[in-house]
Amino acid sequence: MAVRLALTPGDPRGIGPEVGLRGLDRIRNAFPDLDVVVFGPDGLASDAFLQHVQEQGLSRPDDGAWAGEIAGASIERAVEAALRGDVHGIVTAPLHKPSLHASGRIVPGQTEMLAQLAGVRRVGMLMAAERTRLDAPLRVLLGTTHLPLREVPAALTTEVLVDQTILLRDALTSDWGFPAPRIGICALNPHASDGGLFGDEEERIFRPALEALQTAGVDATGPLPADTVFSRALTGEFDAIVAPYHDVGMAAFKTVSFGTGVNVTLGLPFVRTSPDHGTAFDIAGTGVADDTSMIEALSLAHRLANIRFDTPSADV
Repeated sequence: MAVRLALTPGDPRGIGPEVGLRGLDRIRNAFPDLDVVVFGPDGLASDAFLQHVQEQGLSRPDDGAWAGEIAGASIERAVEAALRGDVHGIVTAPLHKPSLHASGRIVPGQTEMLAQLAGVRRVGMLMAAERTRLDAPLRVLLGTTHLPLREVPAALTTEVLVDQTILLRDALTSDWGFPAPRIGICALNPHASDGGLFGDEEERIFRPALEALQTAGVDATGPLPADTVFSRALTGEFDAIVAPYHDVGMAAFKTVSFGTGVNVTLGLPFVRTSPDHGTAFDIAGTGVADDTSMIEALSLAHRLANIRFDTPSADV
């Protein structure tokens, strides 16, 4: 059985349709067992749809509601197909959150929108680079995502750490094929608080979380200082890292993988990946956008779907 993926265009005024079209050409040559179908607001569309919507988008750059409708409705149709089993996964081009809101879809972003559409309570945002500038993979789950820094300590509870780490363990097992994933837990405070000198979260929140994870059979180590834990992952000690907040994870991740990283949503009944960049309105239509991250998103979705759905070309 071939892997079948849905590709959504993202915001038509950005580089999503452009890198999607170029990515399709390259990925189909690389994986003959891969069938990628484009989805628009009305469901299945041809590859030419990507060129068409970007041409429209470039002619109406200030029409946020229209752009948000194209991006949002395309995702909705793709999710419907995935829930029916018509596709194994979805690759989403970047959209513009204010435009999504202007279309009437008041959600923080694509991850939360996908969770609502799929009817799942718990999802995780994993940044994955199967190849980095250091020739080693790096996978970073963001324990909390788009929050002001001052709100992170209250949002980072023991329950959140346990839930997100188990979600990560399950994904590494079912989608990456690791029989016993090794997970590093990044601390919140400098030097993991140095025995309470720089905060009490490591003792009050992290310690009971690690104890609960050990009881659940999860191979998790921590809390580990942020200045060493990512290096330890890159040398092979851990298969993935749980970062306590957005920027501590993203700063390390993009330093070694900018342009090759992929955003993976964990916890969905289908595979979902996306490039690690935004809409890049300033270069849309110029032909200079780098399609590497889109190709990586398509390639990783192909690999994960192969493993999760046990298709013949599965490659761990």
